[in-house]
Amino acid sequence: MVNFDIIRCGRAVLHVTDLEKSKEFYDALGFIETEADSENIFLRGLEEHNHHSLWLKKKAEPALEVISYKVRSEEDLDALAGFFESQQRQVIWMEAGSQNALGRSLRVMDPNGLPVEYYARMDTAERMLQRYDVYKGAKVQRIDHFNCMVPDVEGAHNYYIDELGFACSEYTAGEEERIWAAWLHRKPSVHDVAFMNGPGPRLHHVGFWLKDPMSLIDGCDYLAAKGFAPGIERGPGRHGLSNAFFLYLRDPDGHRIELYNGDYLTSDPDFKPIRWDLNDPMRQTFWGHEAPDSWFEEATEVLDVHSGRKRGLEEPLLKKRKPNFVT
Repeated sequence: MVNFDIIRCGRAVLHVTDLEKSKEFYDALGFIETEADSENIFLRGLEEHNHHSLWLKKKAEPALEVISYKVRSEEDLDALAGFFESQQRQVIWMEAGSQNALGRSLRVMDPNGLPVEYYARMDTAERMLQRYDVYKGAKVQRIDHFNCMVPDVEGAHNYYIDELGFACSEYTAGEEERIWAAWLHRKPSVHDVAFMNGPGPRLHHVGFWLKDPMSLIDGCDYLAAKGFAPGIERGPGRHGLSNAFFLYLRDPDGHRIELYNGDYLTSDPDFKPIRWDLNDPMRQTFWGHEAPDSWFEEATEVLDVHSGRKRGLEEPLLKKRKPNFVT
């Protein structure tokens, strides 16, 4: 039994090549800019009371630096460090003050080769939930989840459940009942992190919660009016998996963002994971239309927390293919 308490997904740190273009894009989605300088932009959703859920860093190449989870206490950080070290996973401590607005944190490479961070404390910021005078675009409310492309989804599924205390809400099975994708959570929603089969490790997308389905439409209209229509990759639509409404976008550096609303409660301990067949056309899109090839093939490369260099890609254990939707 785990002796640490991971609360939820907390933030993503993305490298971008042009801060001004990125600022215009994320502003059009309705993010609140907490703080910025010539090298960084810190963004949060309207209902978030923490300093940021998205940190954009100006760098020469786009990449994911780290995905971060919030834990309950400083003691949980120490327990996590002991756990990782018992597995011979090297931990990097980031002392309080070494990252803007963040307390002490630890970084580690997970078994999938993903750069992951855990923290307990972040500076607070004004909660803008009822500041309707600043609502615009898609009116992003809060961070909801990460989706990661990995070579061994079953291995990721088992590790996060058995070792880190996550639970599975839904999963996709292919040939011989091998798990092709899995949706795992700590907070009582469908997911804090999803894993999908493919060359990796890579970040497929970061998902942000909206207040209602109409916000997806408002977001599309605002993006189109601002000249960002070519960045609309997929949707709006409704997922079969999660039952949520979705819109997938590509920011100016190609990072994929999902705007998301309408999943369900998963808090009951006797909740049974929902199985989907890989070739079920209602799985990815409840209304049946297919995702574009780019959605299956393209994703953000990730950095090693120790070297700072991009991780090489490994081919997936399961056959890499776009699902064959049978009608």
